[in-house]
Amino acid sequence: MTDMADLPVQLPAAPQSAAAARARFFNSGNAFNIKLPPVPAADFAAVLETAEAPDAPTGLYDCDQSQALGCAFPATTPLMLARYARIRAGESLNLALNANAVIACVLRGTGDVPGADSFAWGPGDIALLPGGAPTLRAATDSLVWIVTNEPLLALEGLRPTPGALPAIHYPAAETERQLALLATTTTSPGTSGLAVIFSSQELESGRNITPSLTLSLNTLPPGEYQRPHRHNSAAITLILQGENCHSMVGGQRCPWRIGTTLVTPAGDPHSHHNPGAVQARFLIVQDGGLHYHARTMGFSFLED
Repeated sequence: MTDMADLPVQLPAAPQSAAAARARFFNSGNAFNIKLPPVPAADFAAVLETAEAPDAPTGLYDCDQSQALGCAFPATTPLMLARYARIRAGESLNLALNANAVIACVLRGTGDVPGADSFAWGPGDIALLPGGAPTLRAATDSLVWIVTNEPLLALEGLRPTPGALPAIHYPAAETERQLALLATTTTSPGTSGLAVIFSSQELESGRNITPSLTLSLNTLPPGEYQRPHRHNSAAITLILQGENCHSMVGGQRCPWRIGTTLVTPAGDPHSHHNPGAVQARFLIVQDGGLHYHARTMGFSFLED
């Protein structure tokens, strides 16, 4: 007798319409054993090097590992896509992306976002740009790190609603003020590091930066480490500051390089280490909004 799990996909025997002919049937033995490729803990140093090259043209440089993920669309993790945006002085880059919004962090350069919600940006600034086709206009040669939920929309075959989320600007000076405030406080053993979490007037109750994404600026004092932990959200990390720092992700040592993009796969045990003499800083985007909404974040420390 055939084992249920060995049955191939079943087609309808005598469909009476095109709609009925499209039906496919699996069973409780073979429907839930799909083997998907693991998410690599990549660092995309080569992409950063390409985007930073003196002769690199204005454009987007994808941190894309869709081939390794088995995705039919560009993706850094199954539901998020990170990129470097290089904008040469005096030029503009239109971000006509299939995303609800664009998270942006200015690594270098100055410029502005034109339009009704215009604002000027500079090094260290963070912004949320509305979905649709926002524009980054550079006054000086600029490099901007951006993350979107394009893979999530591509998976569902969805298009964004332009203007659903307004522009939000987090100037570097205000972020420094927030970090200074945290330095005057104490923490409990359950606090997961010392970090600023970015949100907005519209999403204040959820403490997210978009309905599906969370954004935090994490810090580590010299000589300390963030103890091993795990969570069900995937994380994309931008290294901003630190000396001789590294992360451990799923047992793999991931050395830091300023400006590098690191990936922490969902569920992987990980920790961050700062043996250097200066404070470490790293910006983290997670698909945490989805997991908070679904009550599936599953955050836990892995040591007492």
